[in-house]
Amino acid sequence: MKILIADITDEGLEVDIEESYRFEEVPLVSPVKAHLGLTKAHAEIIVSGNVTAELELECSRCLKRFRRVMDEPVNVVYHPIEEIGTDRHELKDDEMDMGFYKGEELDLQELLKEQLILNIQMKPLCDEKCKGICSHCGTDLNTETCGCETGKIDSRLEVLKKLFEK
Repeated sequence: MKILIADITDEGLEVDIEESYRFEEVPLVSPVKAHLGLTKAHAEIIVSGNVTAELELECSRCLKRFRRVMDEPVNVVYHPIEEIGTDRHELKDDEMDMGFYKGEELDLQELLKEQLILNIQMKPLCDEKCKGICSHCGTDLNTETCGCETGKIDSRLEVLKKLFEK
């Protein structure tokens, strides 16, 4: 969904979005819903609101697929790309909630995609208490126990064990 900059009045513009997207980087299983408020301050466009979607992720411990509803706030300030003079710009720490628009329109689909990608956990977990899989036999430790010896210490760390015995 693209918004014309000229359509944003002095009072602002409220936008409700519910669309099904296909993003390679985001495993969506539901339509993306967003409620966004757009306001203009000179050439800046301030976008605030929230985005909600259901994702299907893979647990980084047990490798099972699970679904998680993501409901995240959106707060981004857009500047015209002409301000930086080039399409390549290194972001500084105080510019992490900043984006750039080109021309006379703002692409909200790109904004939603970016916000979803940024809010996916680096190592998603199906549950905080997930025990994962056994590194020796591959048994899912959430559903059963295995007979593998877990007390074996790496020979390179054996010296540290002696420190705790004293």
